[in-house]
Parts: sequence; C-alpha cells; structure tokens
Amino acid sequence: MRYRQRYVDLIVSPEARGIFAKRTKIIESMRELLRKEDYLEVETPMMQPIPGGAAARPFKTHHNALDMELFLRVAPELYLKRLVVGGMERVFEINRNFRNEGISTRHNPEFTMLEWYCAYEDWTYMMDITERLVRAAAQAACGTLVVKYQGKDLHLEKPFARLPITEALRRSGVAGDLRDRSFLAKRLSELKIEHKKDQGWGALQLMLFEAVAEKHLVEPTFILDFPAEVSPLARRRDADPELTDRFELFIDAKEIANGFSELNDPEDQAARFQEQARRKEAGDAEAMYYDADYIRALEHGMPPCAGGGLGVDRLVMLLTDSASIRDVILFPQMRPEA
Repeated sequence: MRYRQRYVDLIVSPEARGIFAKRTKIIESMRELLRKEDYLEVETPMMQPIPGGAAARPFKTHHNALDMELFLRVAPELYLKRLVVGGMERVFEINRNFRNEGISTRHNPEFTMLEWYCAYEDWTYMMDITERLVRAAAQAACGTLVVKYQGKDLHLEKPFARLPITEALRRSGVAGDLRDRSFLAKRLSELKIEHKKDQGWGALQLMLFEAVAEKHLVEPTFILDFPAEVSPLARRRDADPELTDRFELFIDAKEIANGFSELNDPEDQAARFQEQARRKEAGDAEAMYYDADYIRALEHGMPPCAGGGLGVDRLVMLLTDSASIRDVILFPQMRPEA
C-alpha cells in the first residue's frame, strides 16, 4: 500500500520523505563532482531504433509517423561514445533505462543510472573516480564514510579492494582450472544451474561467480579480469586477449557500478556484434543487436577512452539503509490491484 499510494506514505512518514531528500543530495553530489572534473552533462535518446549498450531484453514500441519499430533504451552507452568520437571528450548523463526483465528487491523495469566517459583515460582511472563518486555521495547523504546498512557497517573510507574474478572464486572454495569449460560446466550442473552448449568458458565462469562468490562481497570490492566473451564492448587485455580491462564494483553483495577501457577498434567491435547477433538468432533475447552506425562512428576514430555506469537506485538503497529498491523509487512498477 505504501508503494501504491506513495502520496499517503509521504504524508504520514517523515522517514520516507527523508529517503527522497537524501536521494536528491546523492545525485547532486555526483553531478557536482563530475562538473568540477570538466565533464559535460548531455542528453541522449530514450527511444532508439537499435537498443544497445547492455545485454538486456528491451521494451518495444511503434512510431506511427515514421512507421518503424523503436525500443526504450537499455543503456545510453553507444550514444555517449558517439559523442566522444565527435570530440566531446568528457560527458555524462543521469539517465532512465528500461529493461523488460524481472522485478525483485534489486530490480525495477525502469531505473536510474549515471554513465560517464572520458577520453585518454583507462579502467584504472575509472575505478579511482568511481570510488570518489561513492564517497562524495555518502558524505552528502550521511555525513560520514562509515555507513550502516541492514545492521552492518560498510567502510567507504578505506581504499576499495581489487580482486580478480578467479581469486574471488577460489576464496569461495572453487578449486580447479577456471578456463576449463568442462570443469565449469560440471560445477554449474552440481549447483543445478542451467547453461547452454554454445556458452564458452567465459560465460560459465561468470555464472559460477554469480552463484558462489558474489554473496561474499560485503565490503566495497572491485572485481577484475572479466572474460571477453561476456564483455562485448570492453577493450581486450594486451597481455591476455581472452580477458578485458573491465571491473564491477560490489558493496553488500550488490553490483553498484561497471566500467572498462572502451573498445575502439571497429573491426573487433564488428566481430563481437556479429557474435551477439548470432546468439540472438539462436534465441538469446538479451544478446545485443548489430549496430552498423556505431561501427561507422568507430571508423571515424574514437580516442582511447574509459567509461563507467553506476546504479543510482542501488547506491541510494545503501546510503539510506533501504532493504528494497521500491523504497527509493517514488513510483515503482507494481502489479495491478486485484
């Protein structure tokens, strides 16, 4: 009832009003930090002819005047990187994304992300500025960098841990060759987790990480060394092309941010789009589309670049001690009343 009749919730609950006051402070703190770093705030299309920038199932609509199918964006990434190609070397957008997927305490079909891109920087810079954004938000909302969440103290004042995905698996008791597809498939089968024959070791490794290791990442931790198979927009590692220069930030076992050195090789990107298109034809509803115009943009030349995305709703959950994402969205999606 609180979520369905938020207006009543706000009338009777000072705590609810306080959550949304803090939400405003959190967003403003991140906007202020990026502006001081000479980032330009921009707006990109929310209706797109080709949804891209994330592996997700999109919402579809139809534009009558143009007589064409359009999609609500799953991420603004490919448009923001087009701007970097155009010479706008530091850009950010606080954006609404839409993914036609499940609802849970961590997921809402409509959600808010901060995405930002910086030319001539790499993923290590992106981790550093992600830490600074989280700390700025905590200071603005809580006045402290030791934040209590669901009975636990989260220490945001310490340097965030940096942990390869394979080490996270080993610490969770997984011993074996973590690039051996048959080994990974066997472990997933033991856990009764479905997987497909066309998924390589990279996809299976990530599934195993999500099943056994993610839940242990309570203190702020950057997970590193994501396989190229599950990172279709990230730059390959020079020393090991099967990996990418990518990270994900976890706090209290929640993914808060994702970032990487951007792939700016049009031939490599085209090949990865083709692989995604093959998976889509094989029935993967979350696989990406082939975006020919984005390849054309890369052919004009994108400088070395790093990008990041931060889930605003999940960060607000942490900084307001809210157990559900519905507590930090004014009007979350709900089933119709019976």
